[in-house]
Amino acid sequence: MAVKKRSYRSGKTVWYYVFDAPGSTRADRRQITEAGFATKREAEEAEAKRRTEEQERANAVKAGCVDAPLPNTLAMLLRDFLAEHAEKKLAAKTVERYREQSAYLSPPLLAMPLRDITALHLSREWNRLLENGGHHRKTKEARPLSAKTVRNIAGVVSSAFARAIKWGLVPFNPVAHSEMPVARRKKGIALTPAQQRLLIDSATGVWCLPAFLELSAATGARRGEVLALRWADVQNGEVIVSRSLSQTKQGLAFKGTKTDRERPIALPRSAVSALEVHRSAQGALRKQFGPDYRSDLDLIFANPDGTPLRPDSVSASVSALAKRLNLPKGASLHTLRHSHGSHLLAAGMELPAVSERLGHSSVYVTATVYSHRIKGRDEEAARKWEKFQKKNARDPAGPKRV
Repeated sequence: MAVKKRSYRSGKTVWYYVFDAPGSTRADRRQITEAGFATKREAEEAEAKRRTEEQERANAVKAGCVDAPLPNTLAMLLRDFLAEHAEKKLAAKTVERYREQSAYLSPPLLAMPLRDITALHLSREWNRLLENGGHHRKTKEARPLSAKTVRNIAGVVSSAFARAIKWGLVPFNPVAHSEMPVARRKKGIALTPAQQRLLIDSATGVWCLPAFLELSAATGARRGEVLALRWADVQNGEVIVSRSLSQTKQGLAFKGTKTDRERPIALPRSAVSALEVHRSAQGALRKQFGPDYRSDLDLIFANPDGTPLRPDSVSASVSALAKRLNLPKGASLHTLRHSHGSHLLAAGMELPAVSERLGHSSVYVTATVYSHRIKGRDEEAARKWEKFQKKNARDPAGPKRV
C-alpha cells in the first residue's frame, strides 16, 4: 500500500504516501513521498494526483518534449540533474556513485519544494546522516555515516542546485551556507621499495598479475589506465596513457583519462623487461585460444582469452595479497600509485615533474596529496639554505646571476 500512517510519541498521527517513480528499477530505485496529511483519504487523493503528474511528466520527457513540467522538489531536481546533465557530461561510474549517494537523503527533504529548502534544513540533514544515516548490511540497523561520505552526499546536492541556478529554477545554492562536517584527511600509505618488491614477487593469483603490478609500480598510473593499455601504446621505451577501463553495474567500458588528455610515461628497464616476459606468455595463450582470442582489443593485461579484466576483481586480489603478506594496514593496489609519487619526491624529483607523470590536473593537487612528503624534506631545505648563506655571505655583490 502506498499510503501509510505514522504515529509519534506525543500521540499525534499523520498520513503519508510513498511510491516508486516511473522508470525506477531495482538497481536505480527512486521514490516519491509526501507527508503531513491529517486523514487517510487526503493522502490517497494527493498520492493519486501526484502519480498522474509524475507519469505525465515521465512520458513528456521520454518523448523529448521541451515543455515537460519543470522540477519543483529536490527529488525531481536530482532526477533531472542526473538525466539531463550528469548522464550526458560525466563518466558512467560517477553517475552511478551520484545515484548511490543521493539515495541516503531522507524522503521528507526530497519532497520539499526547491525554493523552500534553506541552509538550516540541509544542516539538519547532514547531522542526521552523521548520526544514523546508514545501515548495517546484515542487520539493517541504523549506523552513522562518516564525515567524508556526508560531504560527498552534500556535494551531489550542491551540484544539483548549481545546475538549477543555471536552469533558472532557484536564485541561490543553499548548500554553500549549510554546515557540512569536516572530514579528516588521511595520509596515503607508501610501501618501502622492499615491501613493494615482496608484493610483486608474491603475486601469483592471476596469471598476468606480476607484470601488471610491475608496470603499476613503475609508472604510478591509475588502475583503469593500466588495464586499458594496448600493446600499440608501448612506443620507444614509454607507454602512452590515453584512456581508462571503467566498471559499473552495467558492465565494463573504455573511457577517457581523468584529465581527458594523453600523457606519455617513460619506462624503466625493469618494467620493459617484465613486459617482454609477459608478452611471450601472452603469445602462448593467443595460440591456445586461436580465433577465439580477442586480438582486436590488443590489451596488454587481460584474461587468458584477451577479454578485459574486471578492475574490482584485480583490486580485491591485490588487497587480499597485501593482507596475507602482513603489509601495512590498508595497503591496496592504489598504494602502488601513492608509493610511486612518494619515492620520486624522496629521490629529489621536482614537484611539477611528479605531477605530470601521475597525471594530476595541477601541481596543487600533487602538493596537497603529498604534503607530508614535502614537509618531510624541510630539514634538507634548512641545510641548503644555510649552505647558501655561508657561501655568499662574504660577497657584497651577492650571488651571481645564472
